Amino acid sequence: MPKFAVITGASSGIGAEFARQLSARGYQLLLVARRTDRLQQLSAQLTTVCEIFPADLSRAEECCRLADALRERQVDLFINNAGFGDCGPFLETELDKELRMVDVNVRAVQILTKRMVQQMERQGSGALLNVGSSAGLLPGGPYMATYYATKAYVVSLSQAVAAELRARHSPVYLGCLCPGPVHTEFNQVANVRFALPGISAAYCVRCALAGIRRRRTIIVPGPAMATAMALSHLAPRPLLVAVAGWQQKRKLSR
Repeated sequence: MPKFAVITGASSGIGAEFARQLSARGYQLLLVARRTDRLQQLSAQLTTVCEIFPADLSRAEECCRLADALRERQVDLFINNAGFGDCGPFLETELDKELRMVDVNVRAVQILTKRMVQQMERQGSGALLNVGSSAGLLPGGPYMATYYATKAYVVSLSQAVAAELRARHSPVYLGCLCPGPVHTEFNQVANVRFALPGISAAYCVRCALAGIRRRRTIIVPGPAMATAMALSHLAPRPLLVAVAGWQQKRKLSR
């Protein structure tokens, strides 16, 4: 019987690439995002059974509606990918956008991680991947302050729940993908004017799927970024914040 995967934020970028690569591996899919037309276009390109589930995950009731719709289904893999960022001085960025970011990047991840891990525990198997960011492995990022804070939440939650699952010898796997810059629509949504060099979404997803197979808790795609994140633990926190701020401020230059 084909395996079944659910992907949130599937209408573009990393989420759409997860859909392509999982479909190529024979997974049946449920694609979740706000933009129905994008989901329909992507679904038409895939080679396996593919359902679409339009939902605005900035709303708690929509997260619960998705979890309720999956309650009686065997979910083999859940990719908690929906999220976005914003770039700019904290004094100038829009509060409403930041609060939506918290709703999607934090509250939706919290609800869906809780509901899906509980379901997978009941069904006796399953894997859940939260899509975080290398930003979440650092102490803070000036000029992307709220985004860094939300991704730190995702990393912390994922590491803690993964440790609990290991302690109880659970058959359920939970991991967190922490890429650096990836070539997607992220920069456009985040008001980035100058994009830093990054990896392709295809490479990012290949690394993520390999990390899931190896049951790694934190997955950092690419040897350069993985090395940088490993070495960051040796640097003083104020220095890391200053370097992150310098990098993010470059994104604001024209």
